[in-house]
Amino acid sequence: MDVVDVAKDAVELGPVCESCLGRTMADWSRGLTNRQRGEAALIALAIAEDVPFESIAPEDQCWVCEGLCDRYDTLAEDVVDAIGDREFSTYQVGTRLPPFIAENDRLFREDIRGDANAGESLKRECNREIGKRVGKLTEATVEFGRPDVLAIVDIEAETIEITVNSAFIYGRYRKLERGIPQTRWPCSTCDGRGIKRGEECPDCDGSGLRYQRSVEQLVAPSIQEAMDGSDATFHGAGREDIDARMLGTGRPFVVEVSEPRRRTVDLHALTEAVNTAAGGAVEVIELAMATHEMVEHVKELEASKTYEVNVSFSEHIDEETLTEAIKALEGRTIEQETPSRVSHRRAALTRTRTVYAAELLEETDSDARIKIHGEGGLYIKELLHGDDGRTTPNLADELGVTVTVDALDVVEVVAEGDRSFDTERYLH
Repeated sequence: MDVVDVAKDAVELGPVCESCLGRTMADWSRGLTNRQRGEAALIALAIAEDVPFESIAPEDQCWVCEGLCDRYDTLAEDVVDAIGDREFSTYQVGTRLPPFIAENDRLFREDIRGDANAGESLKRECNREIGKRVGKLTEATVEFGRPDVLAIVDIEAETIEITVNSAFIYGRYRKLERGIPQTRWPCSTCDGRGIKRGEECPDCDGSGLRYQRSVEQLVAPSIQEAMDGSDATFHGAGREDIDARMLGTGRPFVVEVSEPRRRTVDLHALTEAVNTAAGGAVEVIELAMATHEMVEHVKELEASKTYEVNVSFSEHIDEETLTEAIKALEGRTIEQETPSRVSHRRAALTRTRTVYAAELLEETDSDARIKIHGEGGLYIKELLHGDDGRTTPNLADELGVTVTVDALDVVEVVAEGDRSFDTERYLH
């Protein structure tokens, strides 16, 4: 079977447009559009039959696509209108064909080529031809993985569904005040509803929140507003205790903004906006546009932490004794049962973690400030006071006195085995 045979068999079945004819031969040549292939096949048939081209060129509407292939320009314009003023740099177009047109396409290729899968499907052509026209109209780039916007053109319903994928801002936060959780903490009394037995919840004053501020509530709204999104979700690389500050180089985080209308933001201005709104309780640094892969990268980060802790003792400890006891923990493998303070919400198990380094920073008669660098997941408070023997070894046992943790600060969060958090591959 050659091009002339295909064209002859096609025109005998009824009026068929150049695109549908050329699509049956899409696997026979490169660098041509289906319309160009169809035109060439009809010209070849006219020459072979020695008849005027007009006598075999289609005059009536194509029975295969029912004129769909002639609507690509209009459909592309409709897609752009449906996207509206949303900012995007990557896109993808998909189509839903009416079942009868899809069946026409399948039967046509089977009749002409003897194989319903020969050439190229109409659906695939529609996706490509409408898509490339959208690219020309918007100067955006097609993306088959995770585009900024996805448009689904429903030919039968005459609708266009627009899906706007999330945008992501990476950064590090420093929590400068104690008593602030990382994310929104619903009130357990009213299950976050603010109402208990038809009345305002007495434990949260109707707010539905156990804590009125969180890092998420102080950071995410400004980012959502800057990108004009419908919602914002905060993802952190682990979390510190509510009563702990996060100082030093800060903790990595990603804010995911749903359905953003803007994707280009002034990161310097955004940093200032977030920090102003946070009122000194939290500040962000190193803001950058990120990809969606950054979320899992941050959430799955195996990080070590460095802490500075204020402790007090039940009796006076001289500096030399304290220094030796602290150094005795350095390099040790610590066995920790689930701490009593979190046993109500975490499974009972025993884990082992390593103390990489420990040193005494300051010391007075009955208190001290200690710096500890430990493996991720090491419970620092329990390492110091022992948790009634649930953590061994511990500083209290080394000293033979009661140790009380008065204040704890996280000063560094780094990837295990490295002194930096690799982000380059996940940034725009």
